[in-house]
Amino acid sequence: MVFRAVPAAKTASGPAFSSATSRADARTGATPVALSGHARLLAAPAYAQLVAKEPLFRRAIPILTVIFILVIAGYRCAALVTAYEQADRGARDTLSLLAMSATATLDDRASTIDGAAGTFDAPTAGPTTVRAAPQGKTKAKEPAGAEAQMTQPAAPVAASAQSRTDEIRARLDQVLPSRATADGRQILVTNADGTIVVSDPVRSDLEGRTLVDVLGESQPLTTFGARAGVLELPLTDGTEAFATVHHLADQQGMVAVLQSTESVFGAWRRDLSANVTLFVCTSGVILVLVYAFFAQSNRARSADTIYAATQVRIDTALMRGRCGLFDWDLARGRMFWSASMYDILGMTPKDDLLGFREVSALVHPEDGDLFALADGMLASGAGTLDRMLRMRHADGRWIWLRIRAELVSEADSATPHLIGIGVDVTEQRALAERSATADMRLRDAIETISEAFVLWDTENRLVMCNSKYQQLHNLPDEAMVAGTAYDVVMRSASQPIVTTHIPAEGRPEEGARSYEAQLGDGRWLQINERRTKDGGFVSVGTDITALKRHEERLMDSERRLRATVADLRQSRQKLESQARQLVELAEKYAEEKTRAEEANRAKSEFLANISHELRTPLNAIIGFSEIMTQGMFGSLGSDKYVEYCQDIHHSGNYLLGVINDILDMSRIEAGQIDLSVEAVDLEEVVHEATRIMSPTASEKGILVAAGNAKIRMNVDRRAMKQILLNLLSNAVKFTPQGGRVTVRARADSDGVIVAVEDTGIGIPKKEIARLGQPFVQVENQFTKSHKGSGLGLAIARSLVTLHGGRMEIQSEVGVGTVVTVHLPKDPPRREQQQAA
Repeated sequence: MVFRAVPAAKTASGPAFSSATSRADARTGATPVALSGHARLLAAPAYAQLVAKEPLFRRAIPILTVIFILVIAGYRCAALVTAYEQADRGARDTLSLLAMSATATLDDRASTIDGAAGTFDAPTAGPTTVRAAPQGKTKAKEPAGAEAQMTQPAAPVAASAQSRTDEIRARLDQVLPSRATADGRQILVTNADGTIVVSDPVRSDLEGRTLVDVLGESQPLTTFGARAGVLELPLTDGTEAFATVHHLADQQGMVAVLQSTESVFGAWRRDLSANVTLFVCTSGVILVLVYAFFAQSNRARSADTIYAATQVRIDTALMRGRCGLFDWDLARGRMFWSASMYDILGMTPKDDLLGFREVSALVHPEDGDLFALADGMLASGAGTLDRMLRMRHADGRWIWLRIRAELVSEADSATPHLIGIGVDVTEQRALAERSATADMRLRDAIETISEAFVLWDTENRLVMCNSKYQQLHNLPDEAMVAGTAYDVVMRSASQPIVTTHIPAEGRPEEGARSYEAQLGDGRWLQINERRTKDGGFVSVGTDITALKRHEERLMDSERRLRATVADLRQSRQKLESQARQLVELAEKYAEEKTRAEEANRAKSEFLANISHELRTPLNAIIGFSEIMTQGMFGSLGSDKYVEYCQDIHHSGNYLLGVINDILDMSRIEAGQIDLSVEAVDLEEVVHEATRIMSPTASEKGILVAAGNAKIRMNVDRRAMKQILLNLLSNAVKFTPQGGRVTVRARADSDGVIVAVEDTGIGIPKKEIARLGQPFVQVENQFTKSHKGSGLGLAIARSLVTLHGGRMEIQSEVGVGTVVTVHLPKDPPRREQQQAA
């Protein structure tokens, strides 16, 4: 379990705590987060984090160690390489600068050195001495001996060359810095022939030799001069050196500056050796430390395992038990909470101490002041604390905690600490409140029920009862005290006049009984007694006076009901007899319907057969009469014969049309008509029908007109043509001379509407419903003079119905008639008709 801490700025303020804190800090010198004892063990977040991350550290330490060593090695290698490059670059720059300075100095004095030839001559050999130049700089040579005289007289030419040599050295000493020849640098000056005439510092073994003998023949320095730069090359004596050569003006000579690589990189090599040694020693120490860490961690692993298991058990116990540990430093005003304490209050655990003010803000104001509580405990010397208080949850609600703690003092600093636990008793408090509320509600419910209620304990003593029980039994108040014996209560109660036991249905419960009792005032009670689980029993008495009276009324009603049932039984017998008669009538109706359907089928078959038999002789009659009328085989001899033949021909055609109508109607009724639905141009069908009817209409002076009907629709072409012909034939037939017949068509959202309108005699409204039925004609004076079978409209209506449409007739006597046909967009196909 881990306690957390908050910053010192959040600690409690107050005279007692401030002074105690100051005295304790001054006396012990403790830090603001100082802990001791078990509190230190529990409130060690750094160690806890280390333990949690220890497996990761164990795996990471070898890798980190190798990385650390490699980083150090890489860094030192980079530093050494940089140092090497700096030494190389510095040496090259220094040599180049020295060569440039010497060349510039000698070029300025070239005219004074050798006015005639413009070249340097080598001095004569002779014993000379060299004085040491200050700070490593070599000065000009002086004659040996106190008199500075030569051992033998030199030639004038040698004296002049020696003078020029001394002058060159003097100029170099004036221009070059004091450390120009330090660190093994060598300056050489040659004449025009390449012979070394001056060396600084003086090298007698080099003077008089050519520069090529010193540098070697394969180098480019003597040829290209300053353009060749500074080169690293082996000298003729086998020494590796940096060298640069600059030519003097007018080819008077050369200036060469040399420095051995040993002098240039000597310090760098010493640094390299020191770094390698230091790196090896450091790596060895680090490896030893890593080994020591693993050895120590292996020894501590078992102890950590035991500690972790103990810690988990404590945390689990505290979490499951809704308990939290706390350690309150009364002197400093700081408090440590376990993670379970934070969990109880819904807060996020923190790694800081809690200040007094922060904790006090969480306590309910009605539950007291923590400062007063602590001050009272310190003043009174009380050693323990057991108190209930409320603290604010993170979501704003209040949590009841039972705080049980003990006041202890540390042995080393005598600082008072209040250490204990806080148990979440919110559920217990809520349960107690609910129990109290439930008990109050139970008592109120028992009091408000209409039944008499009484509860006895295992020793037959009164536990509780309601006022209804007291009123029904006329009990005095002194007998209603809890704990009164059953016998005492019964002696004070009014005894019933009649008691009737009610037998239990099924298997009776043990100790249960029910009975009815009539009181002296005429009231009836039904009393039910049941045993409770603790051995007592409960008795409930219900006032059934109204029920008893209702029972009497029910018995009287039952007698009347039985008489009514007898009457109903007689009526039922009559109804059953009538039902049997209705069944017989229904059976007869079904038989008659079957006979009618068979007769209808027989009629249709007869009409179909007789129509077929009649058409054959009619065709012969029509054909022969037409031949006789035309006189194909000669004249008949009399005009009357021709007239008779024409009448025979017209009558035959009329009779054939009637037979065809009858045959079509019978086929429709027998379901033998199959529609061949196809896309048809309605205007073309209308024109064909009007063209056929035009001759007949012209004989009567009737105008047949068709509107613009450029509509394509799915329909049986032959059936549509027959519908139009039948409607036009009726319109022409019943329109007087000089009338008009019009055909109109239009498309709407549901399909196509075709209307045939005439200015005929009209039809009475009462007769319109009969039209369209087979063999039906409107009987009036006009129709009697017109021939017809009465099948035209019936056939047209049937064909429209086969297309899934409908036909409507609107007419007014003396004005005319309009027959409207509504056809759908997509009539049923042959398969759909067969399925229907």
